[in-house]
Amino acid sequence: MSTQELAPSPLGPVDVEQAEAALVEHYPRLVRIAYLVLPPSLGRNRRVLTAHALVQRSLPRRRTSGAGIPGTRRAEDAVDPGYAYVRGEVLRQALIAGLPLRRRALPRRAQFPPLLPHVWGLRLFPRAGGADELALDQRLSALSGPARAVYVLRGLERQGDPEVLRVLAAAGVPGEDAGAALEEADGVEALYALLDSPEFDPCSLQARPTDLMRRRQHGKAALAAAAAVVVCGTLLGLPGDGWGRIGAAAPSYARNPAAEAALDPGTLKQVPAGFWQSSARTDFSVWPARGALTGDRALLRRALAVWARPGGSVRSSATPGTPVGPPMGPSQLLYAGEVDGSRVVLFHDGLRAVRYAEPAVGTGTGGSALDFARTDGADAVGSAALVVSRSTANVRYLTAPWVRETTVRDLLAPSKEPWRLERDAHGVTSVMLSPAQARGCAVWNTLQVRDATGVRLLTDLGELVPARLTSGPPAAAPVDGTGAAARAAWARAACQLATVRSHGVRAVNAWQFATQRLPEGGGRAAWLCTRAETWRGTGSRVLAQFAVPAPGGTAAVVAKAEESPACGVREPRVLSGVLWQAKSGQWYVLAAGSEDFASLRTTGGVEGEAEGRFLAVKAKAGTRADLNGTLEDGTRVGALR
Repeated sequence: MSTQELAPSPLGPVDVEQAEAALVEHYPRLVRIAYLVLPPSLGRNRRVLTAHALVQRSLPRRRTSGAGIPGTRRAEDAVDPGYAYVRGEVLRQALIAGLPLRRRALPRRAQFPPLLPHVWGLRLFPRAGGADELALDQRLSALSGPARAVYVLRGLERQGDPEVLRVLAAAGVPGEDAGAALEEADGVEALYALLDSPEFDPCSLQARPTDLMRRRQHGKAALAAAAAVVVCGTLLGLPGDGWGRIGAAAPSYARNPAAEAALDPGTLKQVPAGFWQSSARTDFSVWPARGALTGDRALLRRALAVWARPGGSVRSSATPGTPVGPPMGPSQLLYAGEVDGSRVVLFHDGLRAVRYAEPAVGTGTGGSALDFARTDGADAVGSAALVVSRSTANVRYLTAPWVRETTVRDLLAPSKEPWRLERDAHGVTSVMLSPAQARGCAVWNTLQVRDATGVRLLTDLGELVPARLTSGPPAAAPVDGTGAAARAAWARAACQLATVRSHGVRAVNAWQFATQRLPEGGGRAAWLCTRAETWRGTGSRVLAQFAVPAPGGTAAVVAKAEESPACGVREPRVLSGVLWQAKSGQWYVLAAGSEDFASLRTTGGVEGEAEGRFLAVKAKAGTRADLNGTLEDGTRVGALR
């Protein structure tokens, strides 16, 4: 906004009891709105407390003459007048809080840290979301306060632009600034469903301790002489092994010998180059320490400190099921170097891969990031690469020392030859287009690596460790998705990989379990089953897909399930069906099963039965039917759902 002062709220008088009832009823929603509109530069802890304070200060100061009688509501009003008043006050104060302090203007109450609520001894912040929530938060942080308010009103309040303009005007935003805010908010993708994520919920919080040692010392300093205060302040400011803050790390909470050893850069395990060639194991444990900054003890100390106790300004993420606590003991250093304007450090502690990144320019204490990913049980393929740097569209990998060649293959162009991906002397690849945050599915670039035993296919799903892509029936050992048949199957199934982003996926197998001749000469359709396995064991996802014979056509999802054994090693079979319309306009129920099905049957809206593993029965539009099949040994099996 162009002005220091916001205009007073033009909302009409509302009784204090009516406003209080609306505030209590919609308190979590109002606090979420305030948190999203407040400037991210405040830090997550202060944003949480300020959001609660703004909502609690939004009641009218006195009763109106018409107490208990709601005012006349206009036809376009979609909310209770009490809620509209409180929401307008919350927005007005949140926008004021984002204004810079100026010498010639009196500061406003919302521009100062809140007196209440206040939590002593704890730092509070919402639970961490996934990569999509983190990306949205970064985009919102680049917007002005009114533009964030526009995005929130559109997404959380489901309001059209005319209503948004009225609410902004009620919050005191001048008309010109409101119009500019609408245009600015249009530049951010409408990912409104993410606004309901726990990442933006200031009422569901995580807590971390503040500096316990410092609090104890302050209590003693209150009774000590001025000399003792000076000594205490000196101890708190000591760098290195002192008790003060280290970069973006939060204050230390304990002086434990084992914990201190884990945070000492001198105890980091650094595997020498070439050790993997004589080792009995081929995994992350034999990766050599690489990068130009492996000797930078100050950088390594900051990285270990932030890992042990990330401060409120640190952006943190973890794959599902990954512990995010401090190291249990001295960890292994995999990489330390400068990549794409950031200093990056990669660690491995036997269970997790951990990535720390800080800006390369300046002190390196602001804008730090910390990422965790499970890697327990990783083999030579599972430890072939780690993400070392990621931007909105591109990604770089650090490859294993046994990787001989890296190329890029587009899954949606199975006949296209892969192209070379260069690596530097430390094993860091050039940038490649990543599908992890792509809005559409025009291309799906994957990393293809060659080692002494074969060629592997890996894809970026928004996490530190890329997922392995395989193909084939689960009863046999699936092969890497690099052969002609595997590439053809993945060309149809690739776009559905977006459904398992940021899910902790270790490997995905695509299996074309049947091809079916369509009625009325419609050609041959393909049935596929895609199964995603996770690092944590639980959380597997299964998709049944149906692809009609069309050049370059992708498969449509017809059934999906979580924690289902179907299409896996325990149950290497699958049955699925779909309602399909022929060119004549006639509808059919089509079904197909894997090779061990002896007959199929559909009941309910459509009655039909067929010998073998294929079924095609005429139906009507919108028909719903129950599908089951009988295996060759007489066992009855239901369809995937």
